[in-house]
Amino acid sequence: MPRSKPTSRFKSASKSSSKPPVPKRPARAKSRTASKPGEPKPRPEKPTTPTLASLMASALRDRTFLRLVLSQPLSKSETAISKVTVRLIEVGGATKYQWTVRSKTQELHDNLTADELITQTKSVFGVNFGDAHLFTTEADLTVRWNYGKAQKIQRKPPTQQPTEGAGHNRQKQYLIPAGVPCPFLIEIGVMLSSGQVRPAMYHKFRQINRYLEFVEDILPQLPATGPIHIVDFGCGKSYLTFALHHLLTTIHQREVLLVGLDVKGDVIEDCSRIAKRLECAGLEFHVGRIESFVPTQHVHLAVSLHACDTATDDALAAALRWKCEAILAVPCCQHEVCQTISRQTLPGLTEYGILKERFASLATDALRAQFLELQGYKTQVLEFIETEHTPKNLLIRAVLRPEGSATDSAARQESYNGLKSVLGITEWHLERAVRGEK
Repeated sequence: MPRSKPTSRFKSASKSSSKPPVPKRPARAKSRTASKPGEPKPRPEKPTTPTLASLMASALRDRTFLRLVLSQPLSKSETAISKVTVRLIEVGGATKYQWTVRSKTQELHDNLTADELITQTKSVFGVNFGDAHLFTTEADLTVRWNYGKAQKIQRKPPTQQPTEGAGHNRQKQYLIPAGVPCPFLIEIGVMLSSGQVRPAMYHKFRQINRYLEFVEDILPQLPATGPIHIVDFGCGKSYLTFALHHLLTTIHQREVLLVGLDVKGDVIEDCSRIAKRLECAGLEFHVGRIESFVPTQHVHLAVSLHACDTATDDALAAALRWKCEAILAVPCCQHEVCQTISRQTLPGLTEYGILKERFASLATDALRAQFLELQGYKTQVLEFIETEHTPKNLLIRAVLRPEGSATDSAARQESYNGLKSVLGITEWHLERAVRGEK
């Protein structure tokens, strides 16, 4: 029998579908996010609603994908496809995803790449099938098509394990693995005492490990011997502060002096109690403001995660004044540039409130990255966590270049000045903060 692509079969099946017509979606109300004179300020950006495609993209990227089953055919035709299953296989040493189409009379196979799998799934889910069951090493996910509305998603603890010899043995290896009790994760409620990750905390578990991967990449830039001095600005509940301490002291067996700084006294008290219970050597928490903190020793690594608005710039300015070897920053709530940009700046983009906010947020991070480059840092802007969890997903990572490194500073200065000119900015908070001005 000649091999046929699943796509063509789905097209023919959909033509004969007896599925009742989809009711028309009611007209949407006029967007309330367009900010005009006299209108209220746009609401804060909400996290993107997950879909089957976004969940699959995350599972494929993180190598946690195990199996996919598409069921509940929307056509009652005798020739309609009854089910699609997808499993991970190896073909010639390369990872493929075997797409198996089943009907009453035959079964067809096709081996797809990850991108092809996502495209194929999007083309049939909600057209030929109403249910999807995505099995990963982290969770069992059931996704139901909901006409004209957000897809219904149910998450349960994982029931399936990787299969040896079929490509599944490449399960993502986390720096802090699931199944192995980790004291600080148990203390903050991410893990059970058995080491099992609580299903509701899997996102936090992945976020912590993702953050540690960024830190792992810059370890060669930090001192190879002796204690490593770190300041975590705006540490909050300190999930990632404890994770950083665990990575350096438990996994790498290094001595650290790690200071978590925050303005909220009650939060700092809680963090201090946890650190004392866990006997975290070299971990301290202090109440204080970023701009007034004075370290007792040279700081090698400065961290600022979700410090609000210009607090990120205060943290970057402190790190620059101290000449830290490395900087990690996840910006949050950037308002300064947004307030500076006029509606005449790139008209058509900046006249709508939500578009102006998003554009200003990206422009602010671009300014920060360019400014760090001018100060002698090799800078990257990276994705921190997936956008379905939070829109605040960019991480700025900067590493101090060795003295005498060749850089085209004139070109960088021209690029930086050009960006400021486009935005209509003459001077902004980070430039003033580096000079110690407010």
